[in-house]
Amino acid sequence: MQSVEVNLDKLMRKLGNVGKHQEDKQGPKKKKKNHKKTTEGLDAEVEHANSGKEEVSSFPGGSIEGSAINQSVKGGSGLRKKIKQKKGLKPDSRKSEQQPQNVSPAVDEVSGLTNLQKGMKESLDGARFRWINELLYKSDSSEAVRMMKEDPAVFHDYHSGFRHQVQSWPSNPVSHYISQLSSYPQNTIIADLGCGDATLARGLSLKKLKVLSFDLISDGAYIVAADICSHVPLPGSEPSSSQMSEGEAQVVDVVVCALSLMGTNWPVCIREAWRVLKPGGELKIAEVASRFTDVDAFVSLINSVGFKMKAKVKRLRSTRWDGLKFFTIQDDHNSHFTLFEFKKVARTLRTDKEWSKVMSSGGILKPCEYKRR
Repeated sequence: MQSVEVNLDKLMRKLGNVGKHQEDKQGPKKKKKNHKKTTEGLDAEVEHANSGKEEVSSFPGGSIEGSAINQSVKGGSGLRKKIKQKKGLKPDSRKSEQQPQNVSPAVDEVSGLTNLQKGMKESLDGARFRWINELLYKSDSSEAVRMMKEDPAVFHDYHSGFRHQVQSWPSNPVSHYISQLSSYPQNTIIADLGCGDATLARGLSLKKLKVLSFDLISDGAYIVAADICSHVPLPGSEPSSSQMSEGEAQVVDVVVCALSLMGTNWPVCIREAWRVLKPGGELKIAEVASRFTDVDAFVSLINSVGFKMKAKVKRLRSTRWDGLKFFTIQDDHNSHFTLFEFKKVARTLRTDKEWSKVMSSGGILKPCEYKRR
């Protein structure tokens, strides 16, 4: 028992002098390292004290000495705090050190893209749009059908790029037709050949006008899938003899071709427009002005199919919504687009050879090529 008390006295003296002993040994220069060694030495002594506690407890009355050791250990814990305060260290000083922050570029909250990423995406989207556009204008419509069937996303990507192009136009032919056709009698049936995303049908939906929309891919709602330069799935017939006729069984009052005469075989679309139109029906055509190599030759080709030009439109009107009311914008100096109004007239039956000559005249319209902006 006496030996145990002697050992305890030694331990108490060692614990009391541990801080001073370590400072004298290491010197004042290496503060952080000194602090580390001091605490390590203290931990070792505490561990030794704990082991001593177990030994003392085995003797009679060991609980008294164990209590004294516990107080010594608590004193060591207090000593550790004093050492930290003396060294000017805080327990969480490392956490409070300022770390260099990476300044991230501004991110668009809607798209989740930075301005740089948005610019790169727009460039890629624009390049893809121009590539698809070139294929649609410089190949037969059957090639476009094949491409859309293999990858339906092509249709979406093209019209997404097209909508982006429309934003830079001074006026839009489709908006002009929405404004113009809004005054037509109710239940007028309109066929929109090459409707895109069916903007015309959506714009006239409240006017009680029936719009039949056709394009290469169906949206399951407005658009009926069809190759308009091959066959439009509507009733109507060609003349059956050499006598003048406008065919029969037609149901369409107006056909609209707004920027849709694409593909090298586009004249077939005009022939289909004649077939599905009622006698005296209207054909409205809008095209980019730069596509025309010879406007008179273009009008002559349309007339040869069975039409008569009523007017060449120079002023474009569009109806827009400002959030409170509709208002009309008129472009009196339109130079970007050329618009025509034709009326269906009777004709005779044509031979395959005659049709072949007409259908091979697609070169009158040049491809529409969008430049990189």
